[in-house]
Amino acid sequence: MSTVSGEFIMPEAACQAELVIKKSRFIGHLVPARAVEEAEAALAAIRTEHKTATHNCYAYRVGTGVPVERFSDDGEPSGTAGRPILEVLRRKPVTNALVVVTRYFGGVLLGANGLVRAYADTTSHVIDHAVLLHCRPLCKLDVVCDYGQYGRLEHALTQAGRTLVDRVFTETVSFSLWVPAEEAEAVADHIVDTSHGQAQVTRHTAQYAGVRPDGSLVFDVLPEDAS
Repeated sequence: MSTVSGEFIMPEAACQAELVIKKSRFIGHLVPARAVEEAEAALAAIRTEHKTATHNCYAYRVGTGVPVERFSDDGEPSGTAGRPILEVLRRKPVTNALVVVTRYFGGVLLGANGLVRAYADTTSHVIDHAVLLHCRPLCKLDVVCDYGQYGRLEHALTQAGRTLVDRVFTETVSFSLWVPAEEAEAVADHIVDTSHGQAQVTRHTAQYAGVRPDGSLVFDVLPEDAS
């Protein structure tokens, strides 16, 4: 069983980006991988797709807290490919991710330092092209209030940077919002205080979610056996 710890950053979807350096093609593949098995399967698929490439060097980081890390130079001089890829993943920092850099040799030798730069630059390039999810435990608050309190609550919450979702207007007004788990109690108390005790707030169990750059949420960020 996988254990989840703290916040982490991961790619939302697979993406690809390419650099040409001294006639060699360096194709960066970034793939989300929530488990080692997913990383290994994606690696095998890329190797099959690019079986005529000179090298398919890779690194992956899977898990949170202390992630599983593996890398390979795939025939490049030791330390010039896999580790530079891994170091970029660490520095960004990105986890639950596989990066494969496929090289098609162009006839010009780059030397050890040139290879390190090429593999690191390609890794940075493909990560910069990805949509990254900032993942953390979030808690959903469901709120029910009367129309007289709704305007006051909407103003107070939006001023505080909260996003209201699932608004329903019937005899009463109901809406929801997602907040960081560690802030849920304080936000719920703020809602009750702002409504002078009239609003009803239901707090749900926290769950991990990925936040896109536009603020929308993705919930499929953990392996099924995570706890």
